[in-house]
Amino acid sequence: MRLHAFAVLCLSLSFVIVLGCGGGTTSSPAPSAGAPAIMTHPSNSRVALGETATFSTTATGNGPLTYQWQRNGTAISGAASASYTTSPVTIADDGATFRVVVSNSVGSTTSNPATLSVRGATAAVDVVTYHNDVARTGQNLNEAVLTTANVNSTTFGKLLSLPVDGKVDAQPLYLAQLANIGGATHNVLYVATEHGSVYAFDADSGTQLWKVSTLGAGEVTSDPRGCDQINPEIGITATPVIDRNAGTHGVIYVVAMSKSGSTYFQRLHALDVTTGAELFGGPQNITASFPGTGDNSSNGNVIFDPAQYKERAALLLLNGVVYTTWASHCDIRPYTGWIMGYNQTTLAQTSVLNVVPNGSEGSIWMADTGPAADSSGNIYLLDANGDFGTTLNPSGFPSNGNYGNAFLKISTSGRLAVADYFEMQNQQQENDSDADLGSGGALVLPDLTDGSGNIRHLAVGAGKDGHIYVVNRDAMGKFNSSSNNIYQELTGVLGGGVFGMPAYFNETLYYGAVGDAIKAFKITNARFSTGPSSQTSNTFLYPGATPSISANGTSNAIAWAAENTTPAVLHAYDASNLHELYNSNQAGSRDQFGAGNKFITPTIVNGKVYVGTTNSVGVFGLLP
Repeated sequence: MRLHAFAVLCLSLSFVIVLGCGGGTTSSPAPSAGAPAIMTHPSNSRVALGETATFSTTATGNGPLTYQWQRNGTAISGAASASYTTSPVTIADDGATFRVVVSNSVGSTTSNPATLSVRGATAAVDVVTYHNDVARTGQNLNEAVLTTANVNSTTFGKLLSLPVDGKVDAQPLYLAQLANIGGATHNVLYVATEHGSVYAFDADSGTQLWKVSTLGAGEVTSDPRGCDQINPEIGITATPVIDRNAGTHGVIYVVAMSKSGSTYFQRLHALDVTTGAELFGGPQNITASFPGTGDNSSNGNVIFDPAQYKERAALLLLNGVVYTTWASHCDIRPYTGWIMGYNQTTLAQTSVLNVVPNGSEGSIWMADTGPAADSSGNIYLLDANGDFGTTLNPSGFPSNGNYGNAFLKISTSGRLAVADYFEMQNQQQENDSDADLGSGGALVLPDLTDGSGNIRHLAVGAGKDGHIYVVNRDAMGKFNSSSNNIYQELTGVLGGGVFGMPAYFNETLYYGAVGDAIKAFKITNARFSTGPSSQTSNTFLYPGATPSISANGTSNAIAWAAENTTPAVLHAYDASNLHELYNSNQAGSRDQFGAGNKFITPTIVNGKVYVGTTNSVGVFGLLP
């Protein structure tokens, strides 16, 4: 009984090791006269993500003793006492070993190693698509490390800057605890550049694991094609998409543009996530035709010319098909609006849709956001300025099939087809003045319950006119020349046009328009508040901001946004009231991470924040 009670006492001493407890060794070999001897070695520790672990030792020896703790064999700066307490642990700390070297004037001795285990490490989060999910909510609800208490300039800041060979317009993606890469298991950050390169970095140390070029032999990246929107080169603009379970190790799908002489190429690549090797016989050259007599048509079909387009909106992986959508170079005709699907395991084209087949323009810009999808496999996107057919068939659809400047619902059941749409009543005025809807991205909201107990299936989008359009996905409203027949329309609530998309969290929508603050709009009984419930104290110049949200369930919610300035600025706000917690200028130059880039969306995952620039990715987290 006494021995049992003593064991219980030892277990209650969380991380503080005393003589004879926790399995620590209580004796060391006899030292030389006066040399240090370790009496209690540090014991193994197991803590949860975001907690700290304390390792302790007791030692004897002549004169004053000095201590130096090591992590994985490397000395820890400042860890020079008989105990060491870690920073709040992350997934990268799982399996780390800690030991201490004890020294005096006579000699030194090293403790046995103690291993740190992190509970929840096997459930670490991946970010495999733009804005975290196919609904494009931008929320990570499994962030256990970063909190509203520790994200401040004292405890949080820049850890690394990862140099790359071109602009980072695509959002960085992330796989946690990926095995068999670089001969080990790593948390991996994937970065695509406008120089046509894809990088895999260790997401914690910044070590480059592999790099591949998407350029063919003798090719270079595309020139800007007479348009300054992506300059000086066009390689990979759209955020790729990852399927961790595809292929042998997982696959990252990438669309890249290149040229050889005067010939331009658009290609879909499927790369092994562990090596960057091309898979499935790729890359696949992207070509297409569709029945119509619109721009660049021949013999009754509009023809896709790779030179006239860029893949700007993020790739969407849905039910085994990779969907690509196509933007023009500025408004330089000829061009129309293309959506294409490719089988994810063969790279064969499965379906093509042109949404302005008998007219011009109507490309899919969406400011580098991405088409969204619902649980039924429908795709939602905002089409840019272009011809719209005001003569409707008996079902209310344009007879000529032209959907310029529309909020579109695309069915993927069978061949791609427009299943429903909304077109604003002043569509011609918006087209004529280049004030179209297509500058912003669409977000599919989770099911909401209205005041009568009915379940509402909604989506939201906004563009250059600064209106927030909330549509009923079951009946989007189509076109009426005298009124907008939609679920809800908010006017005058944003201070400028939208060149990005909102984030959603806990029945709140966060919008960052051009020249405006980020504003939060509460949802009550499936209706949006007619004014913001809170807003940031600072505003964002062009192109505004696309926020992302990190939270641990419904607690410690933080809204993150990047500011397109030189230097760029990363902002963090308490999502409950948009009070600023941190920005990367608060500590002077310490956290500055490079020149801003237009359409940057921060990636927040497993205690780190990753933000692209014109030639690097800034890595932020809790300071050591």
